[in-house]
Amino acid sequence: MNTVPDLQELAAELRVALMRTSRILRSHASSDAVTPGQNTVLALLGKNGPQTMGQLAETEHVQAPSMTRTVNALVEKGLVRRDSRPEDGRTVLISLTSDGSAILDESRRLRSAWLAERLDGLSEMERQTLHDAARLLVDMTRTEPRRRSTTA
Repeated sequence: MNTVPDLQELAAELRVALMRTSRILRSHASSDAVTPGQNTVLALLGKNGPQTMGQLAETEHVQAPSMTRTVNALVEKGLVRRDSRPEDGRTVLISLTSDGSAILDESRRLRSAWLAERLDGLSEMERQTLHDAARLLVDMTRTEPRRRSTTA
């Protein structure tokens, strides 16, 4: 009989599972073309569009010099470009190039392929359970913590 773990135990189990999965996905996401950190910047630009260096650094919780090194490497590889903001030429926006978009698409394809291979061996019920868990995890990151309902 399965027992529901207490909150601290469940939190620890989820943390380990998510961290391990994240680490494996990062290793499968990058070809030799980019590092995992560079891939993350490409993904941010792909999701949010052009951003300033400060916005990228803030989103990734890194210092500006660290983000500058990452962006410089991506510029040298032709994967991102710097453009002056039209309304304020002093502000520089970082955006994806077509080569950067291609690397990002390949990265996503590789990660999805790795996951699909693992999912293929699961039962329909296990896949449904993971589908429900994925939805819950996404919801948890978008909202304040849910409180227990007072209705039975």
